[in-house]
Amino acid sequence: MGVEIKILGPVEVTVDGATVRLAGARRLGVLARLALSVGQTVSSERLVADVWGDSSVSTVDKQLHIVVSKLRETLPGRVIATVPGGYRLDLPSESVDAHRFAQLVRRARATRDPTTAIGLRERALALWRGDALQGRSETWAQIEAARLEQERLATLEDLVDLRLSAGDHHVVLGELTAHVEAHPLRERPRAQLMLALYRAARPAEALEVYQETRRVMADELGIEPGVALDRLQRAVLAGDPALDLATGPGFASAERVIPAELPPDTPAFTARSAELAWLNQVLADTAPGSPAIAAIDGPGGIGKSALAIHAAHAVADRFPDGVLYVDLHGASAGIPPTAPIQVLGRLLRSLGVDDAAVPATMEEATARYRSLTATRTLLILLDNAQDAGQVRPLIPAGPTCAVIVTSRQPLALLNGAEHRHLTGLDHRDATALLARVTGPERVHAEPTAADQIVTLCGGLPLALRIAAARLAARPDWTLTYLAGRLAVATGRLDVLQYADLAVRTAIAVSHHHLREEPTGRDASHLFTLLGLLDTPTHTPAAAAALADWPDHRAEAALDRLLDARLLESAGLGRYRTHDLVHLYAREQATLDCPEDERRAAVRRTLHHYLSTAKTASLLLDPSSAQALADHDGERPGVALATAQEARVWTDQERDNLLAAAHQAAAVRDDPVTAIGLACALNWPFVTLCLNRELIDLHTRVLEIAVASGDFAAQGLEHHLLGDRYMAMGQFSISAEHHEQALIFWKRADRPRRMMSVYNGLGITYAQLERHDEALAAMENGRALAEAAALPDFQAIFLCNRAVIYGKLGRLADAIATAQASLALWAELDNPFREGITFDALADAHRRAGQLDEAESAYRTAVTLQQEADYHLGTATSLWGLGQTYHDLGRDNEAWTCWRRSLDILRDVGLLTQDEVDHHLSQAVPDTPGPIMNVL
Repeated sequence: MGVEIKILGPVEVTVDGATVRLAGARRLGVLARLALSVGQTVSSERLVADVWGDSSVSTVDKQLHIVVSKLRETLPGRVIATVPGGYRLDLPSESVDAHRFAQLVRRARATRDPTTAIGLRERALALWRGDALQGRSETWAQIEAARLEQERLATLEDLVDLRLSAGDHHVVLGELTAHVEAHPLRERPRAQLMLALYRAARPAEALEVYQETRRVMADELGIEPGVALDRLQRAVLAGDPALDLATGPGFASAERVIPAELPPDTPAFTARSAELAWLNQVLADTAPGSPAIAAIDGPGGIGKSALAIHAAHAVADRFPDGVLYVDLHGASAGIPPTAPIQVLGRLLRSLGVDDAAVPATMEEATARYRSLTATRTLLILLDNAQDAGQVRPLIPAGPTCAVIVTSRQPLALLNGAEHRHLTGLDHRDATALLARVTGPERVHAEPTAADQIVTLCGGLPLALRIAAARLAARPDWTLTYLAGRLAVATGRLDVLQYADLAVRTAIAVSHHHLREEPTGRDASHLFTLLGLLDTPTHTPAAAAALADWPDHRAEAALDRLLDARLLESAGLGRYRTHDLVHLYAREQATLDCPEDERRAAVRRTLHHYLSTAKTASLLLDPSSAQALADHDGERPGVALATAQEARVWTDQERDNLLAAAHQAAAVRDDPVTAIGLACALNWPFVTLCLNRELIDLHTRVLEIAVASGDFAAQGLEHHLLGDRYMAMGQFSISAEHHEQALIFWKRADRPRRMMSVYNGLGITYAQLERHDEALAAMENGRALAEAAALPDFQAIFLCNRAVIYGKLGRLADAIATAQASLALWAELDNPFREGITFDALADAHRRAGQLDEAESAYRTAVTLQQEADYHLGTATSLWGLGQTYHDLGRDNEAWTCWRRSLDILRDVGLLTQDEVDHHLSQAVPDTPGPIMNVL
């Protein structure tokens, strides 16, 4: 059967001419990747890296096998062969349109018959249905798409040469004009357009094309046009007969003039499709009596000017009276913002007013400008504005005019404007930009290094342009070498400067403007202090601690920094700093602040988090009070009042808490803060099932405790590590840590702190089926709790003894002990612990065959643990409830519970989607590992 795979456009498969629908992005990705290397082996590692990207999922090899199996089910015959190390697409190369395109082009180049060559190239170009690999966002696809696009352009230009030689210069003019506009730095089509215009008896326009080409080359590349264009220009001037059709040698090149003052488009402009669509709509939808105004704001280097100029080129033909461009220098290093009266003089002269007739006063100049623009259809690009006050006098009066304004600050007070905030490029678009500027072949040769460069540039187009310029200037540099230099944070801003471009300078302009403004000094000071923190986002409360200010003062400074685009919004009341801006701020903090002030500022912020995390922990589990008794913050934190507020705060601040804890651990001469913060955020993180993160943190803090010789801290960290390894199902390691915890608490002479350790040790021994030791550990802990008159700990030990009795088959003892624990919890306000105990009681009832009692207890357990927001406990009790329904023969209800349980485990990261699917595929699902790890 005839299988064809098309990648010159959206990926498409046909069998005997009929389109075959392939579901799933990864199926299409694997097939496209194999099609690109049709007839050749593609290793499994290459397929996984290209299609799955940086996935660390352990089942990725199995996923690849499943995808290939599904493709084989869809495609006729055995077209995908399994070979040693990978797979191969066994089809004739001409079955893939990209390879058929290459074959037709090779045949066209080999023939000497012009008619045949034209026909072969037209057939080759007709295979294209859009951009190559359209819709594929993977790095490999973007690189290959760029390579194929270069081949398409070369083929198109070869075809134009042939058609010019055949006398079709009138026919190709429109196509050539569009081609040159799309690719303004390609000299060959410019020469072709010059020749076509000359042969069409339009020599003046041909010479205009040359002048425009010269300007574009000088502005963008700093070079003169090549020899061929120069020779062609002289031939046009001389009316050289060699240009005539009868004897023409096929000079190559050209483009139409861009009206008025619009700068040339950026050759490497990439992506921004949503922003371009927005601009197009704003400029088209003019309100009655008012010009259309599109205001674009964003930080320095984000590509505002490039976007505005690119969009202006696209719509310039809508404005027959011309396009005006002014750089207002609102954020130009070393150049003061241009006064509106100066700009008006420039605009009036561009509109035909003689120098001597330009009014000298602001009022008269504004009136004259409005009169001249009232009946015209103009596009005006006001680039790099300082604020709305600078822009207002420059708005034209004509209702058919349009204005594009760019500014670092949001121009919220500019009446009648539509606003768009510009952010960085996503990873896919940033990679495409790097490939476009650097050359797709270099990016394709080192895709991992290209990914690193894109990541370290943080999606900032200016940074990517500088990185690409460095690579272009140093052909001996590999992408891996550049990525290595960028990876050194302290030198990254030094690497990201080349010639007159520098990321540091782009940031410094906004910072210096703040320093010069009386109302910006707080913001300027806070900005440098923020560079000292490793936290990914900032809140007014944390910023207030950092600067030692009231919250309202910190919030005002943060908002000012947001307006200056030195911060970005990360949600309501939350701000973030771009990585490169953060590096600049840290540099400035080192220059502006003495070391003791820097250390004090960081310590204040860490203790803000310590105090608030301790409050959250006590609200979420009051029984954590003993573990936290020794760890107080030096300043108050956020005032949390309820467990719900604690859960919300912890979830919102999780990344900041983890970063703050690791930053505290890096300050080796302050072990107290590091140990206290790790302990305070332990239980809030447990509720979020962040076990791996806690193990990493507590392991690091344990090293600090050992180095400081603090026996109590070592006991605490061993205890917390034992609990986390237990939650991960690594019970032998858990037992070792709990046993070490007992040793260090004894050395620290803190016998009451051994209670919780006995609880963890008992649970671990029970999981290792060392039941006698488990019961002994629980009894030791219960005795300490009873002696200390701590009913909550007595209830905990009773609950866990009930679970162990259940494992031993002593079901009556299990039920009675769980009920005794619940009697104590009834006097305490701890829904989390009470829910766990109801789960233990339910387990015992189910093992005893008392299914109605089990159902009731599981339902209560689910309700209480949902109230406490304890995800793992909720999932565990739902699973037990599902098993109970299964035992009762109520399978629909059983599957409802099991699905809810699996969804929770997936959502908190304890199971992958593939693992969830595996459980759902079973007739009666096995108990998931995370639930098995719960006693």
